[in-house]
Amino acid sequence: MWKNLGLTGKIIVAMILGIIVGLVINGLNLNGEGGFVNTYITNGFFAIVGTLFVNSLKMLVVPLVLVSLICGVCGIGDIRLLGRIGTKTFFIYMVTTALAIATAIGLGSLFGIGSGMNIATDAAFEAKEAPPLLEVFSNIVPSNPIAAMVNGDMLSIIFFAILLGVSILMVGKPAKGLVQSLELINEVILKMVTIIMNLAPYGVFALLAKAMSELGFELILSLLSYMAVLVGSLAFHFFVTMMIILKLFSGLSIRTFLTKMREVQIFAFSTSSSNATIPITLRTVTKRMGVDNSVASFTVPFGATINMDGTAIMQGTATIFIANIYGVDLSVVDYLIVILMSVLASIGTAGVPGVGLIMLSMVFAQVGLPVEGIGLILGVDRILDMLRTAVNVGGDAAVTAIVAKSESKLDLAVYNDPDAGSKDVYDGHIDEDSERELSAVFHDGKMGSEYENRP
Repeated sequence: MWKNLGLTGKIIVAMILGIIVGLVINGLNLNGEGGFVNTYITNGFFAIVGTLFVNSLKMLVVPLVLVSLICGVCGIGDIRLLGRIGTKTFFIYMVTTALAIATAIGLGSLFGIGSGMNIATDAAFEAKEAPPLLEVFSNIVPSNPIAAMVNGDMLSIIFFAILLGVSILMVGKPAKGLVQSLELINEVILKMVTIIMNLAPYGVFALLAKAMSELGFELILSLLSYMAVLVGSLAFHFFVTMMIILKLFSGLSIRTFLTKMREVQIFAFSTSSSNATIPITLRTVTKRMGVDNSVASFTVPFGATINMDGTAIMQGTATIFIANIYGVDLSVVDYLIVILMSVLASIGTAGVPGVGLIMLSMVFAQVGLPVEGIGLILGVDRILDMLRTAVNVGGDAAVTAIVAKSESKLDLAVYNDPDAGSKDVYDGHIDEDSERELSAVFHDGKMGSEYENRP
């Protein structure tokens, strides 16, 4: 039965099993610190498998974004078009972020979450300082592009890749061989993505089993209203707001989009990392949705860096929740400040680890809420972070499709084909004819070089 399931089916089964196993471990109190299960299962086997899976995805992010974006710039062939795509993408991302947090504030206020509650917690939170906005913008131009790649500074990598792509365009015809080589490298990296995707069910199972085993039922129950409104806001924003925007501005089928995004969002849910999901998102929007690489190679990594709809929703919900618990009345001006701060913070903290909580501490400071209140929601932030990431990558793909359609860079035949790209998954088989051909090329080249070097 397992062999007959498609990749998406396997991932969904693995996700459900991981959640069940994790909750059983937690419910039976088997995950006590220092115990066998805690040492060798949750923090042993599950942790190792999950970390290997996430690292295998992160391994491909920088080379894929760099090479794919260079190829994308060369494929556009028009610098003005690149500027138009960048401006349009940035504007849509900022608007959707504002809509996201407005939705969260509206639903949070409607249900009055946190009113009359008295939650005690031992959790403490020490706010990290976000870098000044001026520093963020100045660091877009890397003083050392290699260091930017090592550190995964996505905005710096995007800038360097665009500059390199433009320079190749300026060289013109002599650079044709270089462009062809880069396109081949891009295809090879995408093949690596398909190989890693086959490990997804096992990675997803391990990640979710570990995460669920560490959650406490009592904590979840005490924060149930907060979690319910946050999950409801995330669902409303993605399935209603974003799908309306997708339909209005592109005319594309919502059902097709949601069907083709399932794998990506499960990946995002299990890894809790938009950056780690970049290879899967890029492959899906190009191979399965028909978006031209010239658009996707820019919008996807750019969105993974600054598009934080899910995080913005968390900020809006947490602001209402903590304000009601501490009895702080927020005015309309305060709400507007929260919206504005969240939009600006999504740019100012781009690529910073723990970005969600840093942004939240900045918002709390602006409206006079105690930053230590964040400690109240830290316990359930792990699972909610998974949901936020799924909404973030969904927004990245939706905006990518909208921009591509508006620039006539989307193949409708591919988008409307339910099987497009679904068969391009490595099954463990390497074609023997291809092996022989490549082997012959290698040996011929080697023999030729030996012959030329003979005295």
